[in-house]
Amino acid sequence: MRITRTRAALAAALPMAVTAAMLASMPAATAAPAAGGAFPAHYAAPYLQIAGNTVGDMQADMNATGTKFFTLAFLTPNGGGCNQAWEADAGNGVGGFKSQITAIQNAGGNVIPSFGGAEGGEIAQTCTNVSNLTAAYANVVNTYGTPRLDFDIEGGVIKDTASNARRDQALAALQAQNPNVQVDFTLGVGPDGLEGDQNTLLADVKAKGVKVNMINLMVMDFYDGQPVINDALSAARNAANQIASLFGISTSAAYAKMGLTPIAGRNDDGAMFSQGDAQTLESFAAQNGVQELAFWEVDGYDKGTGYAYSRIFNQITGGTTPPPPPPNGHTITGIGGKCVDVAGANSANGTQIQIYTCNGTAAQTWTQSGSALQALGKCMDVASAGTANGTKVQLYDCNGTGAQQWTLNAQHELVNTNSGKCLDATNQSSADGTPLQIWSCAGSANQLWTINS
Repeated sequence: MRITRTRAALAAALPMAVTAAMLASMPAATAAPAAGGAFPAHYAAPYLQIAGNTVGDMQADMNATGTKFFTLAFLTPNGGGCNQAWEADAGNGVGGFKSQITAIQNAGGNVIPSFGGAEGGEIAQTCTNVSNLTAAYANVVNTYGTPRLDFDIEGGVIKDTASNARRDQALAALQAQNPNVQVDFTLGVGPDGLEGDQNTLLADVKAKGVKVNMINLMVMDFYDGQPVINDALSAARNAANQIASLFGISTSAAYAKMGLTPIAGRNDDGAMFSQGDAQTLESFAAQNGVQELAFWEVDGYDKGTGYAYSRIFNQITGGTTPPPPPPNGHTITGIGGKCVDVAGANSANGTQIQIYTCNGTAAQTWTQSGSALQALGKCMDVASAGTANGTKVQLYDCNGTGAQQWTLNAQHELVNTNSGKCLDATNQSSADGTPLQIWSCAGSANQLWTINS
């Protein structure tokens, strides 16, 4: 649809081609039982653009937030025919990253391999024999031991009616072989709901007899100058009516057949989907019984926030909730056991916030209003709403902007909502008077903070 996804440099070696003879010799789709945890009725499954340098993010995210389900992007054609590989790491085809996926499954989680995406195309375009295409999809199910497949159909692929029909025939055949296979479609959407090409695709899916588990709406990059969250909620409401009509089900059943996938942070059109927006979307999804919350994308967008978006969306799974806010009237301590302190107990706008030996004064006593931290009647603020490493953290009149919003994550980092960067003691110093700034989150001692009750 609208999102641009940067493809990593392709590895020189291509995975072994899947020939028709090899496919014919593969076992039926029922050969391998599903591994890992069953997908709950409601869950978070953020996207990870999987490659050798990002695959570890699944375990890190799970450890930090409890998120156990991930959508893996993207399996795309590679070398022609029925051969496919992971888009961002062409040296890894089906079977790549198996050990890391198994580790998530052994912890009770699971993965959703996603085919297609904005750039790479989908294997139904190059694997033109329906039987061979069915076997290629079955190979993914059997290799990774997951019952769930996602098809992200956008760009030129959604207008390729021949490949769409071939895919639908293959998926119907696959589900006839293995009724446990669940099929999702990830589709572009506007504020008014599903658009023409998306409706045409779903009509063919239904006509071919594919049992659709979920329709995942890409609520992102609307390019209309409106707040993303407003467009996302409008899209969800309108699409629920369309899904209900298409499948002859109630609106509540349509929400249970729906996924919502924004971009975690700044969209390609420049609009911002904030952590506050994520909380609003999670509340909407929970209230309406939406099946899945996902976002683009763990490594490039959420990792730098300390996995804040994963933590928020994982609430729908019945999992972890955001860490509690700082209790009112208490100190915040960091490196060397020093307290977060307003320099000179000065309440003037622009006063440096620093660390200092704890002394119990008002300059070190912090209260909370929403996600803002207050001392001496003013807010902890990132100077000029800056986002660059080294931007000063100061005291300033409370104004409700993202520059004054802070989230405490599971690693005990205080993450600024606007910048996605961490409260940081300059030069990793614990000396009295060390100024505080924002810096890319690294989990180092000068970025770890304890709320003292």
